[in-house]
Amino acid sequence: MPIRLRTAGSSSDGTEDSDFSADLEHVEASESAHRRSSTRLTRASLRLSRSSQDNCSSLRPSSPLGRRITRSQQGATNTTAKKYPLRQSRSSGSETEANVLEFQTRQGADRDETPPRTPTGNAPSSESDIEVSSHSNDLEDERLAKELSLKEAAAHDLSHRPKRRRFHESYNFNMKCPTPGCNSLGHLTGRHERHFSISGCPLYHNLSADECKGKASTRDKQAEERTLSHRQDENRHSTRNQAPTERQLRYKEKVTELRRKRNSSLNKEQKEKHMEHRQSHRASREPLLENITSDYDLELFRKAQARASEDLEKLRLAGQVSEGSNMIKTIVFGRYELDTWYHSPYPEEYARLGRLYMCEFCLKYMKSQTILRRHMAKCVWKHPPGDEIYRKGNISVFEVDGKKNKIYCQNLCLLAKLFLDHKTLYYDVEPFLFYVMTEADNTGCHLVGYFSKEKNSFLNYNVSCILTMPQYMRQGYGKMLIDFSYLLSKVEEKVGSPERPLSDLGLISYRSYWKEVLLRYLNNFQGKEISIKEISQETAVNPVDIVSTLQSLQMLKYWKGKHLVLKRQDLIDDWKAKETKRGNGKSIDPTALKWTPPKGT
Repeated sequence: MPIRLRTAGSSSDGTEDSDFSADLEHVEASESAHRRSSTRLTRASLRLSRSSQDNCSSLRPSSPLGRRITRSQQGATNTTAKKYPLRQSRSSGSETEANVLEFQTRQGADRDETPPRTPTGNAPSSESDIEVSSHSNDLEDERLAKELSLKEAAAHDLSHRPKRRRFHESYNFNMKCPTPGCNSLGHLTGRHERHFSISGCPLYHNLSADECKGKASTRDKQAEERTLSHRQDENRHSTRNQAPTERQLRYKEKVTELRRKRNSSLNKEQKEKHMEHRQSHRASREPLLENITSDYDLELFRKAQARASEDLEKLRLAGQVSEGSNMIKTIVFGRYELDTWYHSPYPEEYARLGRLYMCEFCLKYMKSQTILRRHMAKCVWKHPPGDEIYRKGNISVFEVDGKKNKIYCQNLCLLAKLFLDHKTLYYDVEPFLFYVMTEADNTGCHLVGYFSKEKNSFLNYNVSCILTMPQYMRQGYGKMLIDFSYLLSKVEEKVGSPERPLSDLGLISYRSYWKEVLLRYLNNFQGKEISIKEISQETAVNPVDIVSTLQSLQMLKYWKGKHLVLKRQDLIDDWKAKETKRGNGKSIDPTALKWTPPKGT
């Protein structure tokens, strides 16, 4: 049955078709509702929908030619699921068929080969509407839409990227700084927004958060200048160019002038201010440090504090140290209460207490003062286990075998880790010998310090770990321990050297000892030619350590193809003056040693 065509704006009775615009609006409403119900459209379906909208607008009553669709035909259209109307206007039959065939080819080979039907059931012709509907094509469109949506979701998926960590995620906001009156804001380093320990508290150090940030920027600028100057001096590492540069000389003069300007003592007002600060804050604040030393030395001390606080903050963020829950802050050791410096791997039930009580003779650690008091009433130890191999006055040295006295040596290593940063040995103590120095009184032999050495060292290390207890530091006991280790090397007829890496305090002590040994040797030397090997054999110091010490003292020069050792009389005179002032109170007497080298184990 042929499709009826009418001219827009006329009817069979000469009046305007009143149902035409209403029917078209109903068709457009149903089409828009269908578009809202569908989730996604493929590119082909979107293109078909746009062309249908354009053709639909061309069939308005204002167009020169329109087509009437009855309500019965519209009902037949709605019975088919997901139809995409494709309207062609004013086109020839051949063009219409070519467009339909092209569309069928793009949609898939499984489409029905029969030409599509019009809403009246007839074959397509010119100036007619074509509706293409197929259930298989709908499934194909849905599959393509799902694939496209998955690709878009994968393109915008950020789950594979690492989560950006904001500053507050690394902090536990339930923690608070233990300093009274502190709100936990700011950090001594000037690089963090919050702090939860005394080491990073600006208020404890009598500073503000803004002052800490300003000092941090100043330190960064100085570090950049220092790095630039080091790059300029990179060619000075050879032994022939060891003279200080002009920049270093100017810097030395500047430091000397700054230290000369400081006042020798505090005036009355400053003393009253310091006393008032101490009485009002007591141990909750750091003492006032202004006017105690020069501004240069005070700034160096502040830099060291900031650097130590930054290292502790890195350890805390790495999970190795957690303030307030798993770090021993103080230990009760004999009649002393010592503040710890580093983390030590004590058992968790002891480490989380914050304060540990130790027997100073057997080194057993306990949880409370009551337990310590009961232990001291029963403890029969008054000196370290092992053999006493040295005694002069009230100073004694005991040789303790790690295999025979394992528990004591393990406790000694755990105690040492509280004050040493680079120590890694705690429980494997059997291959080592421990030499413990004590100071005796009427209550027993109190621990002063110790050093350990391997029983069989292939590199001739005479010290593996060395420690002086904090209450005995800066009294000459460190040099006594070093001197005793080299005395054992002389008895063994070996050349010794400490195991690397050395801690900061250990390096300072060894450099001072090597300097003293070399100056004493040069002071007693009367010949004209000197040999590094002869110095090493007589002092038991490794030749590498001797050369490094001579270079640091600027006593080794290269001239006319030969290395020369300069005998600087000014350094020797300074050493003599210090020796006379110091006396011979803290020194090792080789005749007091009663020891034979062990024959291997």
